[in-house]
Amino acid sequence: MCGICGAWEHGAARGNIGRELLVSMRDVMTHRGPDDAGELVFDDARGGFGFRRLSIIDLSAAGHQPMHGCTDRVWLVFNGEIYNHTMLREGLEQRGHVYASRTDSETILHLYEERGLDFVHDLEGDYAIAIWDADRERLVLVRDRAGVKPLYFYHRNGRFIFASEIKAILQHPEVTAELNEEALYHYLTFITTPAPQTLFKDIQKLPAGHILTIDRRGEIQIKQYWDALPSATAPSGLSESEHEANILKLLRDSIGKRMMSDVPFGVFLSGGVDSSANVALMSELMTEPVRTFTVGFKDTEELNELDSAHAISQRFATDHHEVMIGRAEMQKFLPELVFHQDEPIADPVCVPLYYVSKLARDSGTIVVQVGEGSDELFAGYDWFRTYLQIEDRFWRHAERAPAAARRAAAAAAKPFVQKILKKRLASELVRRLGANESLFWGGAIVFDETTKARLLSQEARATYNGLSTYDIVRQYQETFATQRPDADAAARMTYLELKLRLPELLLMRVDKITMATSVEARVPFLDHHLIEYAMTLPRELKIKGNSGKHVLKRALESILPHDVLYKPKRGFGAPVREWFRGQEGEELIAQILNSRLRDRKLFDYKFIERLGDEHVREQRDRSAELWCLLNLTVWYERWIA
Repeated sequence: MCGICGAWEHGAARGNIGRELLVSMRDVMTHRGPDDAGELVFDDARGGFGFRRLSIIDLSAAGHQPMHGCTDRVWLVFNGEIYNHTMLREGLEQRGHVYASRTDSETILHLYEERGLDFVHDLEGDYAIAIWDADRERLVLVRDRAGVKPLYFYHRNGRFIFASEIKAILQHPEVTAELNEEALYHYLTFITTPAPQTLFKDIQKLPAGHILTIDRRGEIQIKQYWDALPSATAPSGLSESEHEANILKLLRDSIGKRMMSDVPFGVFLSGGVDSSANVALMSELMTEPVRTFTVGFKDTEELNELDSAHAISQRFATDHHEVMIGRAEMQKFLPELVFHQDEPIADPVCVPLYYVSKLARDSGTIVVQVGEGSDELFAGYDWFRTYLQIEDRFWRHAERAPAAARRAAAAAAKPFVQKILKKRLASELVRRLGANESLFWGGAIVFDETTKARLLSQEARATYNGLSTYDIVRQYQETFATQRPDADAAARMTYLELKLRLPELLLMRVDKITMATSVEARVPFLDHHLIEYAMTLPRELKIKGNSGKHVLKRALESILPHDVLYKPKRGFGAPVREWFRGQEGEELIAQILNSRLRDRKLFDYKFIERLGDEHVREQRDRSAELWCLLNLTVWYERWIA
């Protein structure tokens, strides 16, 4: 894991890129790589790379970057890990490539020299890659299939700048931090910005599974090289037990690959299915205890999973560590949070994630495995079943129906939906049905189109007139419907999660927060072989009765106890509801109401005041909306105001 950055003034007659600029860009990301640093100026000072290294594979100086291949005509900076690099290396050496290190970075270079842009298809791993190809006069950027590693870029006035973090791009004197108001509109719904947008005007992020090339003329091409669509030729005729065996093998292989490290590694353990599976399968491959790390909350015992984590730790004899945090830790970390996130990721889990990451780093553990992706692939959330239930009963019969029929279906759906969902969300879903929009927009929706209209000021509503966040959802839904018209609704929901919430919220929070403590997180449930297999599974293998993740749990029965697999699901959370109550909670709400963001006249602050009042008086839980606005407020004052 590392921090990479660079700039290329592709059309300049004379180069202006110097070491001082590259050092300032790379060193604002020192937390991503405290072990080494490097820089390179190329193309007669028109371009340059910067690099910060977190040493994990080949700790020697041979792993220094920027790195070149067989000649000095191709250079690389790289963030991440290539898990099949030793297998690839064997073939490359047989074909005449000469290595100078044991690093996975060098394999990328040799593979590119041999295969050109097709090199990405051979890689298995999590990565953000930048390559300077002097002979072809082009710069190449790649983001891994699932989007585990972020990569941002800026292109204006003949100048292309990229980095692992936005703050590095902002170090360039020609880049000004300005608010992207269109991205803000979508942030309010998704509590993050959908790729390729960011909350900074003119700064974009490369979508997951995409490759970008820019040539001497400044022409950019961005192409998708991998997609999570279910295979058109999925294996058929397999029994449930055969699927279980295949899933367990894929997961075991994935966890084994992600143990590739020359430094200590461990697991973030909650005691739930996914983290416990990480511990159980990792312990099979180790002769020493697995290092496990758990975070708990002071004064909010109902959110703690310490007992569950202790039980797994004892069962597998792990080297266990835990840390307790409360409101004071949240308030202390909040200013640092918006620095490390670059743009707000309004998930309160970022706070406990930081402290458990710091716990790991303080113990000398540099690499951890986490459980993100399992619930999305195997329909583990309760809302998966709820949305499917509503879709089965109402949506399928109303799709493409005349407007009057859709309105009638919406009216019929309302009492049913209100029984199983919060009143506000129920009203929004009925609105979507009547408007012929998709039912499911994602697993983390805060301000929907209805509540956004109330949140925004009159001036902002006029500015945003005609803009809908459904346009973001629609593009992926239409791709899925066109390419896989026969796939079931559960696969469609998972596909949308793999495009929006997973890469830009869940994985972004994991990357930004673990790297804030110089820890690398690896995500075995999002190995692309496991994703591709899970996407072919029918809904009935994932959901049985009131239980999700059915086939995964059955696959794990041989390694985990029944009570761990089949206890009610408790997600990794944070006591954000309590944080916004009491005197200190009122002070947080006042911070939102008195922000310099208010000067932009984007929001109706009387409406925000009502949200805060309802929450403080415990009339309604408004913590999700308030945390979304607090993150935005603190971010704006740190980066824009």
